Amino acid sequence: MTETALIGGARQPKSPRASSGRAWLLLLPAYALLIGVFAYPVLDSVWRSVSDPTLGFDNYAWALGNENNLGVILRTFSNGLIATVICLALSYPYAYLMTIVSAKARMALVVIALIPFWTSLMIRTFAWIVLLQDNGVVNNLLGVIGIGPLELLRTNTGVIIGLSQVLMPFMVLPLYAVMSGIDLRLVTAARSLGARPSVAFMKVFVPLSMPGVVAGSLLVFIQALGFYVTPALLGSPSDSMLAQSIYAQVSGLLAWGRGGALGVILLVITVVLLGIIGLIAKLSSRKGIKVKVL
Repeated sequence: MTETALIGGARQPKSPRASSGRAWLLLLPAYALLIGVFAYPVLDSVWRSVSDPTLGFDNYAWALGNENNLGVILRTFSNGLIATVICLALSYPYAYLMTIVSAKARMALVVIALIPFWTSLMIRTFAWIVLLQDNGVVNNLLGVIGIGPLELLRTNTGVIIGLSQVLMPFMVLPLYAVMSGIDLRLVTAARSLGARPSVAFMKVFVPLSMPGVVAGSLLVFIQALGFYVTPALLGSPSDSMLAQSIYAQVSGLLAWGRGGALGVILLVITVVLLGIIGLIAKLSSRKGIKVKVL
């Protein structure tokens, strides 16, 4: 006999199905929010892209058959890739420094990394306008060392500089989260076995930090694709990115179909790239397992 049967009048325990059913009810608000703020707008954009002004794929033919649109799409992804590489190159040593300094110094570095989150994006972008203008601080410093002055504002270079600075915290924090869990004694052990410091770092520490590299790179790259404020203020109309083109079609020309087509193209290309990256990561992990087994 079960324990519940021995206790007179005690209720029988609830079945797992009933518990799981109530657990699903708790998720309904989250699903409703996801459908309302993400799924419905995406589906509405997809529908408008094939139905406005007429039913068909004319909007996609316009988006993919126009050289200007293809240039904007290419510029958007190239700027996102360049900004990701710059953020990784600058953030990796910064995050590594956060793992090896004292607790007080680490706290100061964390605060410095978090300061951009406490400052408005608009204010940071206007600050870059002041710094990058023809007679700004950056050009004055370049003139001192004999390089400048350079035309940085209203160019694609200025857009990349702004994107890199704004998105750098999204690279630093994932890197630090992974690096802080790496046992530095592994690098010391590799050096004690005869490896040079650079070899020990590259062969031991860098592979262990790759999850942070991948996470930070994805965060920076995906956010860079949808940026509007920074390219609009630091660049020129000839250096516009996809978000600006979508805004111009929807808000300026009321061409909801063309704007929806551009948005769907951006979404599809992003999902395809993420799928390719995930497949490469999966194949790499399997290869690593096979090597360990052998």
